[in-house]
Amino acid sequence: MRSGLKLVAGMGFLAANILAVAFCGTASAAVLVPPGNRHAEQPNIPGASAKRTRELRTTYEAKYRKIYNLLAVDKGLRTKIKSTAAAYGIDPIHIAGAIVGEHTYNVDVYDRLQTYYVKAMSYVRQGVSFDYKGESIGDFVKRSEFSVCASFKDSYSLWDCRERVWDTKFRGRTVNGRSYPDNRFSAVFFQPFYAGQTFGLGQINPLTALQMSDVVNRVSGLPKLDAENGNAVYKTIMDPDLTLPYIAATLKHAIDAYRQIADFDISKNPGITATLYNTGGADDRARVLARENAKRKAAGEAPLLPQENYYGWLVNDKLDELRELF
Repeated sequence: MRSGLKLVAGMGFLAANILAVAFCGTASAAVLVPPGNRHAEQPNIPGASAKRTRELRTTYEAKYRKIYNLLAVDKGLRTKIKSTAAAYGIDPIHIAGAIVGEHTYNVDVYDRLQTYYVKAMSYVRQGVSFDYKGESIGDFVKRSEFSVCASFKDSYSLWDCRERVWDTKFRGRTVNGRSYPDNRFSAVFFQPFYAGQTFGLGQINPLTALQMSDVVNRVSGLPKLDAENGNAVYKTIMDPDLTLPYIAATLKHAIDAYRQIADFDISKNPGITATLYNTGGADDRARVLARENAKRKAAGEAPLLPQENYYGWLVNDKLDELRELF
Protein backbone atom coordinates (compact mmCIF):
# COMPACT_ATOMS: atom_id res chain seq x y z
CA MET A 1 0.00 0.00 0.00
CA ARG A 2 2.90 2.36 0.73
CA SER A 3 5.39 1.15 -1.87
CA GLY A 4 4.27 3.78 -4.40
CA LEU A 5 5.26 6.68 -2.18
CA LYS A 6 8.59 5.10 -1.33
CA LEU A 7 9.33 5.13 -5.03
CA VAL A 8 8.13 8.73 -5.27
CA ALA A 9 10.41 9.82 -2.48
CA GLY A 10 13.36 8.03 -3.98
CA MET A 11 13.07 9.66 -7.37
CA GLY A 12 11.79 13.06 -6.25
CA PHE A 13 14.94 15.11 -6.82
CA LEU A 14 15.70 13.38 -10.11
CA ALA A 15 12.18 13.96 -11.44
CA ALA A 16 12.21 17.57 -10.30
CA ASN A 17 15.49 18.20 -12.11
CA ILE A 18 14.22 16.59 -15.29
CA LEU A 19 11.06 18.69 -15.19
CA ALA A 20 13.07 21.86 -14.57
CA VAL A 21 15.20 21.20 -17.62
CA ALA A 22 12.10 20.49 -19.72
CA PHE A 23 10.57 23.83 -18.75
CA CYS A 24 13.61 26.05 -19.17
CA GLY A 25 12.87 26.67 -22.83
CA THR A 26 9.37 28.03 -22.22
CA ALA A 27 9.56 29.60 -18.78
CA SER A 28 10.76 32.99 -20.08
CA ALA A 29 7.74 33.29 -22.39
CA ALA A 30 5.16 32.96 -19.64
CA VAL A 31 3.91 35.92 -17.60
CA LEU A 32 4.33 35.24 -13.89
CA VAL A 33 1.09 35.51 -11.96
CA PRO A 34 2.10 37.18 -8.70
CA PRO A 35 1.19 35.69 -5.32
CA GLY A 36 -1.96 36.85 -3.57
CA ASN A 37 -5.61 37.37 -4.41
CA ARG A 38 -6.91 39.55 -7.20
CA HIS A 39 -10.24 39.92 -5.38
CA ALA A 40 -10.25 42.17 -2.31
CA GLU A 41 -13.07 40.10 -0.80
CA GLN A 42 -13.83 36.40 -1.07
CA PRO A 43 -16.03 35.54 -4.10
CA ASN A 44 -19.42 34.03 -3.35
CA ILE A 45 -19.44 30.50 -1.97
CA PRO A 46 -21.86 28.14 -3.78
CA GLY A 47 -25.13 27.36 -2.05
CA ALA A 48 -24.43 23.62 -2.06
CA SER A 49 -21.32 24.15 0.05
CA ALA A 50 -23.21 26.36 2.49
CA LYS A 51 -26.01 23.80 2.75
CA ARG A 52 -23.60 20.96 3.42
CA THR A 53 -21.83 22.97 6.10
CA ARG A 54 -25.13 23.82 7.83
CA GLU A 55 -26.18 20.17 7.76
CA LEU A 56 -22.94 19.23 9.49
CA ARG A 57 -23.65 21.91 12.11
CA THR A 58 -20.23 23.42 11.66
CA THR A 59 -18.57 26.45 10.05
CA TYR A 60 -16.01 26.99 7.31
CA GLU A 61 -13.49 28.21 9.86
CA ALA A 62 -14.00 25.10 12.01
CA LYS A 63 -13.59 22.84 8.98
CA TYR A 64 -10.48 24.72 7.89
CA ARG A 65 -9.02 24.43 11.37
CA LYS A 66 -9.73 20.70 11.44
CA ILE A 67 -7.88 19.94 8.19
CA TYR A 68 -5.09 22.33 9.14
CA ASN A 69 -4.65 20.53 12.44
CA LEU A 70 -4.50 17.14 10.71
CA LEU A 71 -1.66 18.43 8.53
CA ALA A 72 0.02 20.06 11.53
CA VAL A 73 0.08 16.97 13.75
CA ASP A 74 0.82 14.37 11.07
CA LYS A 75 4.49 14.81 10.24
CA GLY A 76 4.43 11.65 8.12
CA LEU A 77 1.73 13.10 5.89
CA ARG A 78 3.64 16.36 5.47
CA THR A 79 6.75 14.38 4.53
CA LYS A 80 4.80 12.42 1.92
CA ILE A 81 3.35 15.65 0.50
CA LYS A 82 6.83 17.15 0.19
CA SER A 83 8.35 14.09 -1.49
CA THR A 84 5.41 13.77 -3.88
CA ALA A 85 5.59 17.45 -4.77
CA ALA A 86 9.32 17.10 -5.50
CA ALA A 87 8.65 14.19 -7.85
CA TYR A 88 6.20 16.31 -9.88
CA GLY A 89 8.27 19.48 -9.77
CA ILE A 90 5.78 21.59 -7.82
CA ASP A 91 5.76 23.42 -4.50
CA PRO A 92 4.14 21.28 -1.76
CA ILE A 93 1.94 24.26 -0.89
CA HIS A 94 -0.11 23.49 -4.03
CA ILE A 95 -0.97 20.03 -2.70
CA ALA A 96 -1.72 21.39 0.76
CA GLY A 97 -3.93 24.11 -0.72
CA ALA A 98 -5.97 21.62 -2.74
CA ILE A 99 -6.51 19.39 0.30
CA VAL A 100 -7.41 22.31 2.56
CA GLY A 101 -9.87 23.76 0.07
CA GLU A 102 -11.66 20.44 -0.45
CA HIS A 103 -12.09 19.80 3.25
CA THR A 104 -13.11 23.36 4.05
CA TYR A 105 -15.82 23.69 1.42
CA ASN A 106 -16.78 20.20 0.30
CA VAL A 107 -16.40 17.51 2.94
CA ASP A 108 -15.27 17.35 6.53
CA VAL A 109 -11.91 15.69 7.11
CA TYR A 110 -11.61 12.49 9.12
CA ASP A 111 -9.85 12.92 12.44
CA ARG A 112 -7.12 10.42 11.62
CA LEU A 113 -5.40 9.51 8.37
CA GLN A 114 -5.91 5.83 9.20
CA THR A 115 -9.66 6.27 8.65
CA TYR A 116 -9.03 6.80 4.94
CA TYR A 117 -7.33 3.41 4.68
CA VAL A 118 -10.30 1.79 6.40
CA LYS A 119 -12.79 3.55 4.13
CA ALA A 120 -10.78 2.53 1.06
CA MET A 121 -11.18 -1.13 1.90
CA SER A 122 -14.86 -0.76 2.78
CA TYR A 123 -15.65 0.58 -0.70
CA VAL A 124 -13.64 -2.18 -2.32
CA ARG A 125 -15.50 -4.82 -0.33
CA GLN A 126 -18.82 -3.40 -1.59
CA GLY A 127 -17.65 -3.84 -5.18
CA VAL A 128 -17.32 -0.87 -7.50
CA SER A 129 -18.43 -0.75 -11.12
CA PHE A 130 -18.79 2.21 -13.44
CA ASP A 131 -21.95 1.99 -15.52
CA TYR A 132 -25.20 3.69 -16.45
CA LYS A 133 -28.40 1.64 -16.25
CA GLY A 134 -26.51 -1.61 -16.65
CA GLU A 135 -24.23 -0.52 -19.50
CA SER A 136 -20.63 -0.58 -18.31
CA ILE A 137 -18.28 2.24 -19.17
CA GLY A 138 -16.11 -0.27 -21.04
CA ASP A 139 -18.97 -1.19 -23.36
CA PHE A 140 -20.18 2.41 -23.65
CA VAL A 141 -16.89 3.79 -24.99
CA LYS A 142 -16.79 1.04 -27.63
CA ARG A 143 -19.71 2.73 -29.41
CA SER A 144 -18.96 4.12 -32.85
CA GLU A 145 -19.28 7.70 -31.64
CA PHE A 146 -16.05 7.25 -29.70
CA SER A 147 -14.02 6.06 -32.69
CA VAL A 148 -12.60 9.59 -33.05
CA CYS A 149 -10.72 8.98 -29.80
CA ALA A 150 -8.96 5.83 -30.98
CA SER A 151 -5.84 7.70 -32.08
CA PHE A 152 -5.15 9.01 -28.57
CA LYS A 153 -2.82 6.76 -26.65
CA ASP A 154 -2.12 8.71 -23.46
CA SER A 155 -4.76 8.48 -20.76
CA TYR A 156 -5.40 12.21 -20.44
CA SER A 157 -6.04 12.82 -24.14
CA LEU A 158 -8.08 9.63 -24.42
CA TRP A 159 -10.46 10.39 -21.57
CA ASP A 160 -10.61 14.08 -22.43
CA CYS A 161 -11.73 13.09 -25.93
CA ARG A 162 -14.31 10.68 -24.53
CA GLU A 163 -15.67 13.39 -22.26
CA ARG A 164 -16.06 15.73 -25.24
CA VAL A 165 -17.88 13.04 -27.20
CA TRP A 166 -20.22 12.59 -24.26
CA ASP A 167 -20.94 16.33 -24.18
CA THR A 168 -21.60 16.61 -27.91
CA LYS A 169 -23.24 13.28 -28.75
CA PHE A 170 -24.94 11.94 -25.63
CA ARG A 171 -25.47 14.52 -22.92
CA GLY A 172 -29.16 15.36 -22.67
CA ARG A 173 -29.93 13.40 -25.85
CA THR A 174 -31.66 10.21 -26.87
CA VAL A 175 -29.39 7.85 -28.80
CA ASN A 176 -30.64 4.56 -30.25
CA GLY A 177 -33.74 4.75 -28.10
CA ARG A 178 -31.93 5.38 -24.83
CA SER A 179 -32.09 8.80 -23.15
CA TYR A 180 -29.07 10.18 -21.33
CA PRO A 181 -29.08 12.77 -18.52
CA ASP A 182 -28.06 16.35 -19.11
CA ASN A 183 -25.20 15.97 -16.68
CA ARG A 184 -21.44 15.63 -16.59
CA PHE A 185 -19.80 12.44 -17.87
CA SER A 186 -18.20 11.90 -14.47
CA ALA A 187 -21.53 12.26 -12.67
CA VAL A 188 -23.39 9.82 -14.91
CA PHE A 189 -20.85 7.00 -15.17
CA PHE A 190 -18.37 7.49 -12.34
CA GLN A 191 -20.40 7.94 -9.15
CA PRO A 192 -21.53 4.41 -8.31
CA PHE A 193 -22.59 5.09 -4.72
CA TYR A 194 -24.34 8.45 -4.66
CA ALA A 195 -24.32 11.53 -6.83
CA GLY A 196 -22.27 14.63 -6.15
CA GLN A 197 -19.58 12.83 -4.19
CA THR A 198 -15.85 12.57 -4.64
CA PHE A 199 -13.71 10.66 -2.20
CA GLY A 200 -10.45 10.53 -0.30
CA LEU A 201 -7.96 13.01 1.07
CA GLY A 202 -7.86 14.92 -2.21
CA GLN A 203 -11.50 14.33 -3.19
CA ILE A 204 -10.32 13.01 -6.54
CA ASN A 205 -13.00 12.24 -9.11
CA PRO A 206 -12.61 8.76 -10.67
CA LEU A 207 -12.58 10.29 -14.17
CA THR A 208 -9.76 12.64 -13.15
CA ALA A 209 -7.81 9.67 -11.79
CA LEU A 210 -8.24 7.83 -15.10
CA GLN A 211 -7.02 10.89 -17.00
CA MET A 212 -3.89 11.20 -14.87
CA SER A 213 -3.11 7.47 -14.80
CA ASP A 214 -0.32 7.49 -17.39
CA VAL A 215 1.53 10.41 -15.80
CA VAL A 216 1.33 8.85 -12.35
CA ASN A 217 2.50 5.52 -13.75
CA ARG A 218 5.46 7.21 -15.43
CA VAL A 219 6.52 9.44 -12.52
CA SER A 220 5.50 7.43 -9.46
CA GLY A 221 5.51 3.90 -10.81
CA LEU A 222 1.96 3.14 -9.68
CA PRO A 223 -0.07 0.68 -11.80
CA LYS A 224 -2.15 2.15 -14.60
CA LEU A 225 -5.85 2.38 -13.86
CA ASP A 226 -8.57 0.66 -15.87
CA ALA A 227 -12.14 2.01 -15.90
CA GLU A 228 -13.43 -1.56 -15.90
CA ASN A 229 -11.66 -2.23 -12.60
CA GLY A 230 -13.63 0.13 -10.39
CA ASN A 231 -12.25 -1.45 -7.22
CA ALA A 232 -8.69 -0.46 -8.11
CA VAL A 233 -9.78 3.07 -9.04
CA TYR A 234 -11.61 3.61 -5.76
CA LYS A 235 -8.84 2.09 -3.66
CA THR A 236 -6.43 4.48 -5.35
CA ILE A 237 -8.45 7.62 -4.70
CA MET A 238 -9.28 6.61 -1.11
CA ASP A 239 -5.81 5.42 -0.02
CA PRO A 240 -3.74 8.48 1.04
CA ASP A 241 -0.48 6.84 -0.06
CA LEU A 242 -1.83 6.25 -3.55
CA THR A 243 -3.91 9.38 -4.06
CA LEU A 244 -1.21 12.00 -3.32
CA PRO A 245 0.51 11.44 -6.71
CA TYR A 246 -2.86 11.94 -8.43
CA ILE A 247 -3.39 15.23 -6.59
CA ALA A 248 0.10 16.35 -7.63
CA ALA A 249 -0.35 15.25 -11.24
CA THR A 250 -3.64 17.14 -11.51
CA LEU A 251 -2.07 20.32 -10.17
CA LYS A 252 1.00 19.94 -12.37
CA HIS A 253 -1.25 19.51 -15.40
CA ALA A 254 -3.05 22.77 -14.58
CA ILE A 255 0.27 24.63 -14.26
CA ASP A 256 1.47 23.22 -17.59
CA ALA A 257 -1.83 24.01 -19.34
CA TYR A 258 -1.75 27.67 -18.31
CA ARG A 259 1.88 28.00 -19.31
CA GLN A 260 1.48 26.34 -22.70
CA ILE A 261 -1.98 27.59 -23.68
CA ALA A 262 -2.42 30.97 -21.98
CA ASP A 263 1.25 32.01 -21.48
CA PHE A 264 0.83 32.39 -17.73
CA ASP A 265 3.07 30.93 -15.04
CA ILE A 266 0.72 30.16 -12.13
CA SER A 267 3.27 28.12 -10.18
CA LYS A 268 3.75 30.89 -7.59
CA ASN A 269 0.05 31.36 -6.85
CA PRO A 270 -1.46 28.41 -4.94
CA GLY A 271 -4.85 30.12 -4.95
CA ILE A 272 -5.03 29.82 -8.73
CA THR A 273 -3.95 26.18 -8.79
CA ALA A 274 -6.43 25.43 -5.99
CA THR A 275 -9.16 27.13 -8.02
CA LEU A 276 -8.41 24.94 -11.03
CA TYR A 277 -8.27 21.85 -8.84
CA ASN A 278 -11.73 22.77 -7.59
CA THR A 279 -13.30 23.62 -10.95
CA GLY A 280 -11.47 21.17 -13.22
CA GLY A 281 -11.17 21.86 -16.93
CA ALA A 282 -7.82 23.65 -16.75
CA ASP A 283 -7.20 23.28 -20.49
CA ASP A 284 -10.55 24.77 -21.49
CA ARG A 285 -10.24 27.60 -18.98
CA ALA A 286 -6.76 28.40 -20.26
CA ARG A 287 -8.09 28.51 -23.83
CA VAL A 288 -10.91 30.87 -22.86
CA LEU A 289 -8.44 33.18 -21.12
CA ALA A 290 -6.05 33.05 -24.07
CA ARG A 291 -8.82 34.00 -26.51
CA GLU A 292 -9.99 36.84 -24.29
CA ASN A 293 -6.48 38.23 -23.94
CA ALA A 294 -5.90 37.99 -27.70
CA LYS A 295 -8.96 40.22 -28.17
CA ARG A 296 -7.76 42.61 -25.49
CA LYS A 297 -4.32 42.81 -27.07
CA ALA A 298 -5.85 43.61 -30.46
CA ALA A 299 -7.88 46.38 -28.79
CA GLY A 300 -4.82 47.77 -27.01
CA GLU A 301 -6.07 46.70 -23.59
CA ALA A 302 -4.12 45.19 -20.73
CA PRO A 303 -4.38 41.37 -20.39
CA LEU A 304 -6.51 39.74 -17.75
CA LEU A 305 -4.69 37.70 -15.14
CA PRO A 306 -6.09 34.36 -13.97
CA GLN A 307 -8.38 34.93 -11.00
CA GLU A 308 -9.10 32.85 -7.94
CA ASN A 309 -12.56 31.63 -6.95
CA TYR A 310 -13.86 31.41 -3.37
CA TYR A 311 -11.88 28.19 -2.81
CA GLY A 312 -8.58 29.55 -4.09
CA TRP A 313 -9.17 32.84 -2.28
CA LEU A 314 -9.11 31.01 1.06
CA VAL A 315 -5.84 29.26 0.17
CA ASN A 316 -4.14 32.55 -0.65
CA ASP A 317 -5.66 34.20 2.41
CA LYS A 318 -4.25 31.45 4.67
CA LEU A 319 -0.99 31.13 2.79
CA ASP A 320 1.37 32.33 5.52
CA GLU A 321 -0.11 29.87 7.99
CA LEU A 322 -0.04 27.00 5.48
CA ARG A 323 3.58 27.68 4.56
CA GLU A 324 4.57 27.30 8.22
CA LEU A 325 3.67 23.60 7.84
CA PHE A 326 6.38 23.11 5.20
